[in-house]
Amino acid sequence: MIPFLDLQKINARFEDQFNQVFQEFLDSGWYILGERVDTFEKEFGAYCGTDHCVGTGNGLDALRCILEGYKQLDKLKLGDEVLVASNTFIATILAIEQAGLVPVLSETEPEHYNFDLHNLEDQISPKTKVIMPVHLYGKLAPMAGINQIAERHDLLVIEDAAQAHGAMDPQGRRAGNLGDAAAFSFYPVKNLGALGDGGAITTNDSELAEIVAQIRNYGASTKYVNEVPGFNSRLDEIQAALLSCKLKRLDADNEKRREIARRYLSEVNNEKIDLPAYDGGLNHVFHLFVVRVRDRDHFRDYLKEKEIGTLVHYPVPPHRQGAFPHLAHLSFPVSEQIHDEVVSIPINPILETDQINRIINALNNY
Repeated sequence: MIPFLDLQKINARFEDQFNQVFQEFLDSGWYILGERVDTFEKEFGAYCGTDHCVGTGNGLDALRCILEGYKQLDKLKLGDEVLVASNTFIATILAIEQAGLVPVLSETEPEHYNFDLHNLEDQISPKTKVIMPVHLYGKLAPMAGINQIAERHDLLVIEDAAQAHGAMDPQGRRAGNLGDAAAFSFYPVKNLGALGDGGAITTNDSELAEIVAQIRNYGASTKYVNEVPGFNSRLDEIQAALLSCKLKRLDADNEKRREIARRYLSEVNNEKIDLPAYDGGLNHVFHLFVVRVRDRDHFRDYLKEKEIGTLVHYPVPPHRQGAFPHLAHLSFPVSEQIHDEVVSIPINPILETDQINRIINALNNY
């Protein structure tokens, strides 16, 4: 069986380092917001090219902290609108609504699964204050166009970079440094994944960095002195230490993912399978390799018989989720079709050549 993802095997490569840092963590006697979090924040901020990085408990909270931070800085207020793609993961919408803001969903562009920029600009209203691009599946959203629109309309740009650790634009700027602020997730399956939950905020805005560092820790900058309303969402010391180990290998792992993607794209030739668009650059880190097929269930059953694991990212669009009954009246035909057809096939840095060959052969014989 070729599993969709073997996390145990991925993390086994770091076992010796993990054992060492865990022993150091135990010996330190310091478990919350200590030097390991501080070190990782500096490392990851430098990696992304930003002045600041603030660790959080998860990616959803990273988004939420950014929005709450801008409210504290009087750049956002309750009821302001946030433009967001209609085919994102539910966490993006949850963060907006939990911050008391209004998600305005925008139809998806069918080739790249991201914002249709013409439609995006048409949806700007006097209440619009934020564009929240999602680097879905590991591919950068069209940031040059998004930033031009934002500049014309004086809007904030907040990246949901939960799937795009290390993705780079043509100017050499990484995800996390392409807007006013960005949120990352270190959920275990991510390209840079912890052994539990974790997240981070990156930004060049010193005021925002200061306020989100308070918000993630009960709104306090000094123990028992709470300047702003906050919540408890701190990156764990042990997760920060493990992430520091894995960060050193991230670029190499991303390149391995791109190598596998290039093989799929050049060697799979089956008119029943739509392959993703890719220009061959560093703008995609292939957190997922997502194909589209008309009869998804039949396709997945076929690959299961061939002992190849698959997943669906994602089967239900946000506006059709029971959590958002107030969005159920909306219609996004392109997004809905994408959600009906997408299938993720294995792509990760531990796939072996014979496994890749088997996957390609199975796809061509479908």
